[in-house]
Amino acid sequence: MRCSFCGHDQTQVVDTRPAAEDGIRRRRECDSCGGRFTTYEKAEEPRATVLKRDGSRERFDRQKLLRGLARAAGGRPVSEEELDAIADWVARSVRAAGAEVPAAYVGDLAERGLARVDPVSAIQFASVYRNLRDLDELEAVVRRFKEEPLPGAEQLALDSVRPEEQHRSFPLGESETAASTRRVHVPQP
Repeated sequence: MRCSFCGHDQTQVVDTRPAAEDGIRRRRECDSCGGRFTTYEKAEEPRATVLKRDGSRERFDRQKLLRGLARAAGGRPVSEEELDAIADWVARSVRAAGAEVPAAYVGDLAERGLARVDPVSAIQFASVYRNLRDLDELEAVVRRFKEEPLPGAEQLALDSVRPEEQHRSFPLGESETAASTRRVHVPQP
């Protein structure tokens, strides 16, 4: 590890402690200048690729997701901690789904997470994510949020996923009844 003061590449670990979010905090001392500094280590997470609607591929970016969630929740009573929890849950779900996931899958997860915290933010998110063209489509989204029961405080609503339907999304007007009949509640992370 290079010293952050003098750039010397010989340092000694003085103290090691667990850090927030499954990381390790190390206090180091430089052998050359004696300066002390802190480093953090965290295991690299598996990378997922998002298959966009136009066929292009993009690496999953939690920060990009978080920015989209924050834009949708702008001016609404949604805390940064709640948005972080949604982004963490979506990121874990995306990594668990495999190396490549459709953008629709990521959007569906984000919409569900927002709906649990603030349905109005979820509708704002849906208006961009689903590319709503008119008031009838917006009304269908609002109706869906009103008709589908929200899960309890410790749960997020998820469709039970069959292996052959793992990444299938249900856009407005396409098999909404079938999607809602398979709806189950799972514990929120």
